[in-house]
Amino acid sequence: MASLRLLDLNFGGRAHAVGVYLVDTSDGPALFDCGPSSTLPALEAGLAEQGLELTDIRHLLLSHIHLDHAGAAGALARKHPKLTIWVSAIGAPHLVDPSRLERSARRLYGDTFDQLWGELAPVPEANVRIADGDVLGWESFPTQGHASHHISYFRDGTLLAGDAAGVRMPGATYIVPVSPPPDLDVETWHATVDAIRARKPERLALIHFGVHEDVDAHLDRLDSELDRWAARVRDGMEQDDFVAAAQADAGADADLYNQVAPFWQSWHGLKRYWDKQV
Repeated sequence: MASLRLLDLNFGGRAHAVGVYLVDTSDGPALFDCGPSSTLPALEAGLAEQGLELTDIRHLLLSHIHLDHAGAAGALARKHPKLTIWVSAIGAPHLVDPSRLERSARRLYGDTFDQLWGELAPVPEANVRIADGDVLGWESFPTQGHASHHISYFRDGTLLAGDAAGVRMPGATYIVPVSPPPDLDVETWHATVDAIRARKPERLALIHFGVHEDVDAHLDRLDSELDRWAARVRDGMEQDDFVAAAQADAGADADLYNQVAPFWQSWHGLKRYWDKQV
């Protein structure tokens, strides 16, 4: 089993909202995803609890460039200029020049952007590597559907899933097929689930949140929930009713699910997906 150490970044002051993983590679310790800049103090504190400083981390393996997963990459590279950052070919240009990503996010989050995400700094191009195939002993492969720039990493039965396996709280069975705009693709996401199944993982390491070992049941539920959410929007359910239905689906954990994977954003992502099918 690949070594996994989970660091809870306490995003928004809540446990189990955003976590990242300390993993081993053939070239020393690495992080899988890094969270936003607003959680950098928590990241450094988590590393210290493991007896490490930021400069002990040689590599950052990114699943995708959404701010809750990769927002701190530029700030980390500034603090640690020798850090090598791995990302998909689609995502790489947006790390080097995040201006378009920031404009889009500021339109979406308005006055709450800075408090939620903090600084979105560029990553020097010299620090960026394209993850394609073998990455330091991990198999990187496209896991699109949630986003076109999403990849995952697999080794020794462990899938570093990012958001490709959805959002699931510790101890819960419910899975949110988080579906934000602009490039959510339902059909492609189902193909990603098939690609994950083909590798026969024994555990799924989720950023939101934790490691889950009931892999077959998890992926079955992800497939079914994705279809259920997609059908609601396809059949004309409006945003407020969709959010209410999703809250009912999530039950006691609805507030936390909604914090890390806002239901209204998934409605917009699915609405955009169906509008493109016309």
